[in-house]
Amino acid sequence: MLRNLFRQRPDERQGDALYALAVEQARQPGFYTALGVADRIDTRFELYTLHVLILFLRLKQDGERGEVAAQKLFDTYISSLDNTLRELGVGDVSIGKKMRKLGESLYGRMNAYEGPLRAEDEGALAASLAKNVYESVDAETGTALARYAVTSRRNLAAQSFETVSKAPAWAEIAA
Repeated sequence: MLRNLFRQRPDERQGDALYALAVEQARQPGFYTALGVADRIDTRFELYTLHVLILFLRLKQDGERGEVAAQKLFDTYISSLDNTLRELGVGDVSIGKKMRKLGESLYGRMNAYEGPLRAEDEGALAASLAKNVYESVDAETGTALARYAVTSRRNLAAQSFETVSKAPAWAEIAA
């Protein structure tokens, strides 16, 4: 009986696997070299959020199984943020406050990026990315990253659910 209590079920690992795919892509050196993203914890958060959102939107295209997978991905991302804060030394007393602030940032980014990604509006996405990733008011600063994100969304939309779940073909990272 205790063995069943601690056993992880395969469907519970789906969120972990999907999150790992988004994180792996967000950590590609090209973002930091070719696109000039600063290698800091806050900009890594921005890239993780962007990739989780792109993957989340793609998964939701596949009806109920996609909805379930997308929710597992999102839940895993939230859990990862909590774990990261704890690893950075945030204590139990203040974790709720920090998570609320981080959650507000996360939802703000997702709202700012989702519309332009769906509409393939590189200009609007570039402005949001310039502000959040590059800390710039010049939308041009975010153009290459916006082009990458829109192309990645388009690429993932053309792939099967199985392919996206195991080895998504993201766009090439280019300035």
